Amino acid sequence: MKKTFVSSCKSDTLNFAADFSKSLSGGEVIALSGGLGAGKTCFVKGLAQGLGYAGTVTSPTFAIVNEYVGGRLSLFHFDMYRITGWDDLNSTGYFEYLRSGGILAIEWSENIEGALEGENVIRINIEPLSENERKITVWSDSFI
Repeated sequence: MKKTFVSSCKSDTLNFAADFSKSLSGGEVIALSGGLGAGKTCFVKGLAQGLGYAGTVTSPTFAIVNEYVGGRLSLFHFDMYRITGWDDLNSTGYFEYLRSGGILAIEWSENIEGALEGENVIRINIEPLSENERKITVWSDSFI
């Protein structure tokens, strides 16, 4: 199934992601795609807010993974931009996080396409339409 939403500003994206988070029950992998500056981290901020996390949410560019705990579900925010193979992916702890029962939000998910399998994967593409507008497409074989 596929759903599309057009966001006219950052707060629309935050609110859409916060509402979307209410449908999550744990164990989902949110595979985010979109170019630099598309709004992937903004979407994850909305997920964290919707899950009840009250702290600061930042891009995990250099950390590879940021953990946001204390909400309804734990959220693990990955940046796979620099991941180039299975050894790199293993070193991130990705497979251990999969077993945590939390939500994994993966920026640059196309770099780990081979590891994104199963009905728990929800794909989200964010496409800039203008300086402020974004087209957010959500699809999954068994979700939505």
